[in-house]
Amino acid sequence: MATAEAGTISVIDVRTIPRMERHPRIFAMVDALAPGAAFVIASDHDPRPLHYQLEMAFPGQLTWEYLEQGPEVWRVEVGRKDGSGCDCCCGSR
Repeated sequence: MATAEAGTISVIDVRTIPRMERHPRIFAMVDALAPGAAFVIASDHDPRPLHYQLEMAFPGQLTWEYLEQGPEVWRVEVGRKDGSGCDCCCGSR
């Protein structure tokens, strides 16, 4: 199964999805994320290029936190910021 529930956070295990379908599915999940919500990506490699692509498509809107960093499995939590204030260097909230 490609997605599962881990508590209240969905998990997408891209290792079970054909390569050409992975990024479109992840982008669809990001599009559907409510503010403050998150999901976890499980992969067999560091998804850093995906991180750059998401930042370009959703500038400043997402969080990216490594939960596990290989060598066999990488798990990353991707979340949509809740929009309750600035998250830049000025420190205002």
